[in-house]
Amino acid sequence: MKKRIIGNWYVIFIGAFLLSVSAVYIVFGESSYIAVHDNLDLFMAQFGMLKNTDSFFSHGVDVPFLGGVTRDNLPSELSLYTLLYFLLPPFAAYITGYLLKVAISLASVWMLAKEWYGEDFVKYRPMAAMMGFCYGILNLFPAFGIPFASIPLALYLLLRIYRKPSVKLYVLLFCYPFFSYFSYHGFFILAYLLAGIIWLWIRDRKAPVSLMAALVVLGLGYVFFEYRLFYVMLFGGVETIRATMAEADLTAGEIMAQSADVWLHGMFHAESVHDKLVLWICAGYFFWRNGKYVAERKYKAIFHDVYNLLMLLLVFNSVVYGIYNWGAFRRMVEMLVPPLKGFQFNRTVFFSPFLWYGAYFMILQRMYTFSFGTEGREAIRRWSRWAANGLALAAAAVILLTPSRYNDLFFTCKNKALEIIKGKEIDEMNFREFYSCDLFEKVKEDIGYEGEWSAAYGFHPAVLEYNGIATLDGYLGFYPQSYKEDFRRIIAPALERVEASRAYYDDWGARAYLYSGTDLSVVSQFKSFTVEDKDIYIDAGAFADLGGKYIFSRFELGNADEAGLHLIKAYEAEEAPYAVYVYCCGSDMAY
Repeated sequence: MKKRIIGNWYVIFIGAFLLSVSAVYIVFGESSYIAVHDNLDLFMAQFGMLKNTDSFFSHGVDVPFLGGVTRDNLPSELSLYTLLYFLLPPFAAYITGYLLKVAISLASVWMLAKEWYGEDFVKYRPMAAMMGFCYGILNLFPAFGIPFASIPLALYLLLRIYRKPSVKLYVLLFCYPFFSYFSYHGFFILAYLLAGIIWLWIRDRKAPVSLMAALVVLGLGYVFFEYRLFYVMLFGGVETIRATMAEADLTAGEIMAQSADVWLHGMFHAESVHDKLVLWICAGYFFWRNGKYVAERKYKAIFHDVYNLLMLLLVFNSVVYGIYNWGAFRRMVEMLVPPLKGFQFNRTVFFSPFLWYGAYFMILQRMYTFSFGTEGREAIRRWSRWAANGLALAAAAVILLTPSRYNDLFFTCKNKALEIIKGKEIDEMNFREFYSCDLFEKVKEDIGYEGEWSAAYGFHPAVLEYNGIATLDGYLGFYPQSYKEDFRRIIAPALERVEASRAYYDDWGARAYLYSGTDLSVVSQFKSFTVEDKDIYIDAGAFADLGGKYIFSRFELGNADEAGLHLIKAYEAEEAPYAVYVYCCGSDMAY
């Protein structure tokens, strides 16, 4: 029994983790601490709007934010992550998405490793499980956690098709986009696949027909599962803010520095924390392994070692990330392929987390069969295996204990421990506090809210959107340029006063917010947040022209009358972190 338990240590460890995480979120529920940036202020609100308006499967309808954008601009309903929000309450969907991400990564890596190693897989099961686990618990962009986790599933299906194609495998590959996302991963999977086809064709002097068919099938799958995106992208006929977004145009030295930085540290939407441990083990092994090849004069082995291919791909992804900011090259791509204007082709870096942990666990897998000399070979192998197990657990510990942007589990456990053990009041808002649904339901009931266009000041517009309030403001990276220009009329007085805000809006514009005339930001997830200048700088006439009626402010405005606004209700609920001041635009005081 003892030997069996020790042999299945990885199963026990992973099972205990999944049970513990489930227990944490069941116990704390919506008082858990969930990342706000590009999460609660973006996708969670969008899914909430789709739920409020019953628009998940609707066509020819607008969603009530940014003055009404087409439903087609939001994530497809033919997506696992989107369906979670259709079937479950938002918080439950979010946590279920996290657990599914881990499960999908575990299953995908397990199947890929089993296919890759064949009969030898039985020796490497612990490392396959821990690789899938570590990759699954990486705190990557939450809304696209499942697409990240499913990358090894795509590799598994393509490997199977290359070795022995079948109708069943092609059907599964066609359905793969249900777990993926074209703009972040699908485009690049297809590009990598095309490059692989060309390479195999040259190497074998024979066309890899099975993979060529896979390229077509997978492409059609993405078109089917993300038909809304392809329709808007190819046939929408509307100029979007992507066409006018200002991109960096760096010097050669700056491009090299940025490429090196993203290779070392990654980027925040794909924060793999590899720089804490994994990078150093991988770099050390790279020099040791290739130095050994050179010493033994096995030069060809350098080019045939899969580990070196992974290292090369990591460099390639990082270089592409930097080259994206080379203006001449970017403009050439946009000229050759017009639909790619504004498309961030530097998202190759989103594949680097999988490559880093794939390379790391390839080292650990090789440690499982390592021996030196002849004497005591079995003892050396045994110690080498346990060292590999220890390094696998160390990688998991680094991921779980690094306070990265999207490490919700870490911040929930830390903040709850401070609350319960030390009785400390946490300044950061938890999920329930951020949206304060009970407070806004009372506000809507009191003012007789019936869907009038509104805006937020001091709040993320997402707070209003999540609570069923239609907003002229909002956050979206893909909406009509004409609306950006219309909304700019409202905030022009503020932009004229703060150059940084003007550049931020004019050069990007995804956050169409009411800006301050003095501060760089008037939104925060902290309870104690205040601003010195509580005046609002807007063009009330432009606000009314777009149909705006209410402004929900976190502060009592110091110049409401001058701005053409009238206070109609004020709320300071003890159970909510917000004060809410409801202003009406114009002289109509009825509500």
